[in-house]
Amino acid sequence: MDKKELYREAKAAMVNAYAPYSNFTVGAALLTKSGRVFTGVNVENASFGATICAERTACVKAVSEGHKDFAAIAIASSRGGAPMCGICRQFLSEFAPDLKVITGDDEDHLIVTELTELLPDNFRL
Repeated sequence: MDKKELYREAKAAMVNAYAPYSNFTVGAALLTKSGRVFTGVNVENASFGATICAERTACVKAVSEGHKDFAAIAIASSRGGAPMCGICRQFLSEFAPDLKVITGDDEDHLIVTELTELLPDNFRL
């Protein structure tokens, strides 16, 4: 799957986001090394600490179905490009430190970065 296709999956998922407090909707599409795609959205909560990002939603869905080898993640938001937050960077580095991270204002203006560039000193046990 190419980066534009994966980005379109993230953008399509975004319609299911629940963001009544920030109005900042995010969709993510996580590609496994076997070629399967798991999507996720951000889900806000009045107790802000209980909010979960789209990237972690996609990862939890994948792991809960037995997938732990990831190749790439695309992130789309209602405000264009969406850099991954620190918690999501650490969370995904647990499974794929060399993950390709794809985001941008639209599918014709995508930026691809390696997770190791975004989080060079991830926490590992």
